[in-house]
Amino acid sequence: MGPTSAAREVPVPTIRFAGSSVECLEGANLRMVLLRARLPLYHSVARALHCRGFGTCGTCAVKIEGPVSAPTAAEARRLSMPPHDRHAGLRLACQVSVLGDITVVRDEGLFGQKTDRPKP
Repeated sequence: MGPTSAAREVPVPTIRFAGSSVECLEGANLRMVLLRARLPLYHSVARALHCRGFGTCGTCAVKIEGPVSAPTAAEARRLSMPPHDRHAGLRLACQVSVLGDITVVRDEGLFGQKTDRPKP
């Protein structure tokens, strides 16, 4: 006879970023996972001057491929203000929950806003 409670498999998504791969629990905050793994989420002065995950500064803007949570109101508000372009397809790592395997790209610029995408 087996154990009284069946063992459940917990999803463990993989995040690919900056040439590295790191695993996390499903639902983990992307910013926290990248920082704990000591991966280069912030550029330049933003390493010291950022909003600590409140979605107000926009310095953790990244491109994401793969399943993540829907944008929060704070994220939508911040990404609609300069220097960001709401049509650039960026997300704020501090507002994103990881829901599966993802690939993350950080563009140049203090706010990660220097994308190759042409302006509308």
